[in-house]
Amino acid sequence: MKATGTANGKIILMGEHSVVYGEPAVAIPFPATSIETTIKKITGPVTLDCFFYHGPFSQAPERLLNVTTVIMKTLEKLQQPLENFSITIKSTIPAERGMGSSAAVAAATIRALFNYFKKELTTACLMELTDISEKIAHGNPSGLDTAMTSSQSPLFFIKGQPIIPFLLNVSAYLVVADTGVTGQTKEAVNSIALLSQRSPEKTTAAIHTLGKLTRQAKSAIEQNRPADLGVYMNEAHHLLDFLGVSNKELNQLVAAALATDALGAKLTGGGRGGCMIALADNKTSADRISAALLKAGAVNTWIHKMGED
Repeated sequence: MKATGTANGKIILMGEHSVVYGEPAVAIPFPATSIETTIKKITGPVTLDCFFYHGPFSQAPERLLNVTTVIMKTLEKLQQPLENFSITIKSTIPAERGMGSSAAVAAATIRALFNYFKKELTTACLMELTDISEKIAHGNPSGLDTAMTSSQSPLFFIKGQPIIPFLLNVSAYLVVADTGVTGQTKEAVNSIALLSQRSPEKTTAAIHTLGKLTRQAKSAIEQNRPADLGVYMNEAHHLLDFLGVSNKELNQLVAAALATDALGAKLTGGGRGGCMIALADNKTSADRISAALLKAGAVNTWIHKMGED
């Protein structure tokens, strides 16, 4: 017996951090990176094989608590015992880079377990179980990563409100670059909280402006205005830098992309490391930007076609 489950990575185009304060965010599925979980029948205790650990499930390290917890909660939902199968998780999503790795691991594993035990998995159940993992991994997650695990279209997201899918209608390419530095989401969140105490009016204004830029970005995507989308991305990065979310490596890559005629560039995800994104108006330009980012210190890049040329 064998079953698999998969999930894509995701990219936040606009709205990271401000989404926690009730402002909108726009995210897109990113199939260039993915997770595949395989469940196989064995006899005896469950084993776990993933990037961080290989061995008995019962001895998995603390850093995998979100994964082990969601496995146990899924088995409770399925009314199945924790025995007689192995779990192998393969990932092409770099961990702790703001690309939804933890949510994708949870979603792929939940899907694999439901497939293995031949049970139907509803979207609501998938999101409920994935959210358990995300709360352990991130403390107070926005819910965006959880939502992206069950969507194949871009999402306009406001915490606590219905999620709105929309068409990715912009004729452009997205270049994603990994700084090679682990994202520090909690530190970035704390920096915003501290700034809010010191300069509450400026901090609130920056968060509201990020929300406005996100709404404008959604319209630019729907109306195929890539140049305007690039402008909104640039403005968002400046505000995120002001809020203490960026760092030297991210700013260097953003500058390199803009110097290579990117329409716009910004960090994506939790910040203080992780990844940045750049917008290009065609594949040739995207290739040039990718090369410039690697030369400027990126450890990896991906190019994603967002719409028709």
